[in-house]
Amino acid sequence: MRIAIIGCGGSGKTTVGRRLAEALHAPVTHLDAVYYDDEWNTLPKEKFAALQEEMVARDHWVIDGNYASTLPIRLRRATTVIFLDLSPMTCLTGIAQRRLRYGGGQNDATGVYDRVNWGFIKYVWTFRRTMGPRVRKLIAEHATHANVHIVRSRCAADLLVDEIIRTADSGG
Repeated sequence: MRIAIIGCGGSGKTTVGRRLAEALHAPVTHLDAVYYDDEWNTLPKEKFAALQEEMVARDHWVIDGNYASTLPIRLRRATTVIFLDLSPMTCLTGIAQRRLRYGGGQNDATGVYDRVNWGFIKYVWTFRRTMGPRVRKLIAEHATHANVHIVRSRCAADLLVDEIIRTADSGG
């Protein structure tokens, strides 16, 4: 199984990815941990794309992250696509809970420095309106072969993860 998880910051990509990877015995990659170093420096775009080409060549994987410029790489190879299309308020709440749980800084669950600023908050607040249509278009163009799930709540995400695990356990 090859699973691409997409969604706004705070939507639960890391949690969903970790749960699925553990249950399916697949490697999980959090793209933020690949793209950023501990000082918030970024990889060159060509190297970032090349690393993803290597990751998706494997037989089994779970990859979470947006990065629309390289999303087609993941979508073309994914067997399952999960788009966590949650409300801005739900995502902001998720970010606040993550900050409380991990204290921000380097302690984030992905190992990436958890940087929250007004630009990021604006990005989260407008994600559905600005990035949502672009993500849907990329999914429609590059993931026609995959099982695509658009999830609009945390409860629906939990149910979907349970269903994917159940189906994999039964050999389906």
